[in-house]
Amino acid sequence: MELPDGAPPEVSLPLPERGAELAPQAAAEGLVAGVVVSRSAGFYWVQLAGGQLRLCQLRGRLRAGDSVLVGDRVWVRPTPDGRGVIEQVGRRTSQLRRPPVANVSLAVAVMALAQPEPDLELLDRLLAAAQAAGLQAVVCWNKADLVPAEQARRLVELYRQAGYEALATSALTGFGVPELRQRLAGHISTLCGPSGVGKSALVNALCPDAGQATGEVSPRLGRGRHTTRTVRLLPLAGGGWVADTPGFSRLELAELAPRDLSRLMPDIARQARECRFGADCLHVAEPHCAVREAVSRGSLAESRYRSYRKLLRELQELEASRYG
Repeated sequence: MELPDGAPPEVSLPLPERGAELAPQAAAEGLVAGVVVSRSAGFYWVQLAGGQLRLCQLRGRLRAGDSVLVGDRVWVRPTPDGRGVIEQVGRRTSQLRRPPVANVSLAVAVMALAQPEPDLELLDRLLAAAQAAGLQAVVCWNKADLVPAEQARRLVELYRQAGYEALATSALTGFGVPELRQRLAGHISTLCGPSGVGKSALVNALCPDAGQATGEVSPRLGRGRHTTRTVRLLPLAGGGWVADTPGFSRLELAELAPRDLSRLMPDIARQARECRFGADCLHVAEPHCAVREAVSRGSLAESRYRSYRKLLRELQELEASRYG
């Protein structure tokens, strides 16, 4: 049988503690705990507890749909040919559909400070969607080498004041990369954002053995080409994994009720607690709304409020289409 290309590098990293949640009789049956780090054409590379990588296939009952995803904690039965069979899958703490990866705990929303120009509405959408998915979120302003330091500082501070962790990086020079790597330690994390912002270059900087292709920004379109084609977990030297994923710019909000949106934006949520209309207020047209008043006096960024209103309209339209 021909092996698929692109085996991930073999490393020795501790497995997440949640391996204990798998069937307790597994060890007695000769099964070994591991984490799925990539998959291709019905094959799964699994990093076992000792650091060894095994090329595995699924037990027949697991072959339906997406029963096994990159990021899943699994139990493997080693086979004499040096491969293995995935017999059991552990409970997932999270599951993203796009990209298809399990057990992510941290989302890094990446925006370029220039080339392409920042899209704050898209960034705010990604952050709200990460919150809705139960993920921690970090804002990463990449390409700091292309703009004055003061410009980077303003955008970092805008999102710190909104209630997020935020930092500036340059994948080209290495600026800020050690701080980002330290923040990702201990997590399965994913980088999200539009093409051309330097996600693959950041992955290369975070994981020097990744060897990912990087894409240039199209001068005509002002955005980049997708450069990553398959999902795989890449090990971080300080522990944890980065989910290197095909370029994507949207996390889903379709299941969210309009009235729930404000709680997913920490700066909106802070102001909403002072709103006289309580949970019934949508913060759009209500008189003496605390959120609207905060925008008027400058204690809530206008860009964040614009993003809120745009997302709210989208959710209201989705709700109307479901129940109309």
